[in-house]
Amino acid sequence: MTVVLVALLGLAVGSFLNVVVWRVPRGESVVSPPSACPRCGHEIRARDNIPVVSWLILRGRCRDCGEPISARYPLVEAMTAILFAATAWFAGPSWVLPALLYLAGIGVALTLIDLDTKRLPNAIVLPSYAVGGLLLALASWNPGGASDWGAYVRALIGCAILYAFYFTLVLVYPAGMGFGDVKLAGVLGLYLGWFGWAALVTGAFAAFLLGGLFAIGMLVTGRAGRKSSVPFGPWMLLGAAVGIVLGEQVWVWYSALL
Repeated sequence: MTVVLVALLGLAVGSFLNVVVWRVPRGESVVSPPSACPRCGHEIRARDNIPVVSWLILRGRCRDCGEPISARYPLVEAMTAILFAATAWFAGPSWVLPALLYLAGIGVALTLIDLDTKRLPNAIVLPSYAVGGLLLALASWNPGGASDWGAYVRALIGCAILYAFYFTLVLVYPAGMGFGDVKLAGVLGLYLGWFGWAALVTGAFAAFLLGGLFAIGMLVTGRAGRKSSVPFGPWMLLGAAVGIVLGEQVWVWYSALL
């Protein structure tokens, strides 16, 4: 039941994230004005704003002008619902679930924005330090259960470590990544540190491994050159997911090899 309810929440959040992805890079408010067709300017009716369903009913076209509506909108809504459901399945009905759902939500937004604009907006990243910190504090407090403030201390240390690591990389090789990656690293370090040192190390390494493999694939297929710029934010977020979900298992496997 938790997974189903969270999946439905993901559909609604995904609809909102479509607005965030479009407006935040342009410096526009995500609250007003109401959503409207970008071609004819007519405001989207409430009945036409049901995630995924409305797009299917309208056959992917604006009710007023008949112009096509990008399939990206329902795909973002559906993928957010799937991601939220997977997060709920992983965390269960626990106090860490809200923190992970927030990370999943901003992860979708930042991934799409970075792919579109090669930017990680401060408007999303910087507030995430406070929101993520508060939600992880709630998870460490764990009302009704045993508190684990050691995890929260570890989260703060992880935040500082990963931020410092990326900051050093930018100082050594400024062309390699942007300062937006540095700021995002602190947020991801907060989460990875909360889950453990194994998660922190695995998540940090996985970002470079996955991003590197993708870059090599782009070079081999001729879709990018040696000087092409590849957004790194999506790989940082994916690496963090790997660290959170598989960090302990990877650490055990690696230790066995040693």
